[in-house]
Amino acid sequence: MKEIILGKFGEIVLKGLNRSTFEDTLERNVRRRLKTLGKFEYSKAQSTLYIRPVDDDIDVDEVLDRVRKIFGIVKLARAVEVDKADFSAIEQTAVEYLKDKLMAVKTFKVASKRSDKSYPMGSPEICAQLGGYICEKFPHLTVDLHEPDLIVNIEIREAAYIHAGAEDGAGGIPVGTSGRAMLLLSGGIDSPVAGYMMAKRGVIVSAVHFESPPYTSERARMKVEKLAEIMTGYCGAINFHCVNFSAIQEAIRDHMPEEFFTIIMRRLMMEIAQRICESDGISCLITGESLGQVASQTMAAMVCTDNACRMPVFRPLIGMDKSEIVAISRNIGTFETSIEPYEDCCTVFTPKHPKTKPVLQDVLDAQSGFDFEDMIQQAVAEHKRYTIYKN
Repeated sequence: MKEIILGKFGEIVLKGLNRSTFEDTLERNVRRRLKTLGKFEYSKAQSTLYIRPVDDDIDVDEVLDRVRKIFGIVKLARAVEVDKADFSAIEQTAVEYLKDKLMAVKTFKVASKRSDKSYPMGSPEICAQLGGYICEKFPHLTVDLHEPDLIVNIEIREAAYIHAGAEDGAGGIPVGTSGRAMLLLSGGIDSPVAGYMMAKRGVIVSAVHFESPPYTSERARMKVEKLAEIMTGYCGAINFHCVNFSAIQEAIRDHMPEEFFTIIMRRLMMEIAQRICESDGISCLITGESLGQVASQTMAAMVCTDNACRMPVFRPLIGMDKSEIVAISRNIGTFETSIEPYEDCCTVFTPKHPKTKPVLQDVLDAQSGFDFEDMIQQAVAEHKRYTIYKN
C-alpha cells in the first residue's frame, strides 16, 4: 500500500496574485530536499502539495523528517490515496491502513473534510458510515466524539485521502521568496537561531564566521561548521565564508582603548561582512543580538555598530529573553552543539570594563587613530568560501 505525503500550505494562501510564485518556490525546495531519497511525483491543488513516492524502497519516515523542516508547510500528513467514487474501497483501505493504530486504542472518531462539494455524501454521512464499518471490524472500539484516543481523518479532494492526523510543519514562507542576507555566525546559541528565524521568513541565508588562530582552535571552526550543517535542514545549502581575524584583533588590542575593544571589533566585522556581501549581491546582514544581553548589545552600543553599516541589519532576537532563544535552539537541534566548550573570536582580548553606553563620536575618534584599511582588504581577499549542505 503506497503512501502519500500531504503538505498543507500556511501563510502562502494569503499571497494573492503572486501566490503561484510562493507555491512554485516551495515545490522546488521540497524537490531539492528529497532528491537524494529517490523518485517522487508532485502536484499542487487546494492549498496542498501532494508528494507521491514512486520507488518502493523510499524511507517515508525520512521523507517526513525532511519535509517537516521546510518552511511554507504548516501541516503535513502521511496518508493513503483511494478512489473516492468507491466508498467500499475507502472503508477497506481505512481499516487496512490504520489497523495497528486501531488495535492499540479503545476509543476513536471519524473526522471528514469534504473539499469536493459535489461529492454525493455529506461529511456527517461519511463519518457515520465509515465509523460504523470500523466498529464492525474492531468490536473492542467505542466512539468518543469529544476526547478520542484516535481520530481517523478522511479528506475528499480529487481522491479520498485517509490518515490518522496531521502534524505541525515548519510554517513560515518558502526560502527564496524574500531575498538574500548574510548571517554573522558565531559558535554561540543566538546566531544560529537568528539565521533560522530569517530563513523562516523566506530569506536565503549565507554565513560569515570570524576565526582568530592561534587564539581560537580548529575545533572551534568545526563546531561552527556543524551548526551551519544543522541549519541547512531548514535553510537549505549555506554559502559559508570563513575570515581570519587574528591580525585585526591584535591591532585592536595594540592600538585601541580597551573599553572600546568589543565595539570596534564589531564595527570591523560588519565592514568585512558588508564587502563580502557586496561582491555576492547580498543586501542585508543578520545578527543574533538581543537588547541588553551583553555590553555590546546595549542600545548605545548598537548605535555605534550600525554607524559602520551601509545596509540593513536584521536582529530577529532583539526583544527575546535568553530562555526563549534557548527553547528555539533546542527545538531546531543547535543547542547541544552551541554549548560545546570551544571559544570563538568574540572571547579574545575581552575588555575587563567594556563601555555599555559608548558615545559614537568617542568610538569614531578612537578608531581613527589607526588605519585598518589594508588589513580589512587582506581579510576579505584571503577569506575562505565554501558551501555547507546536508544530504
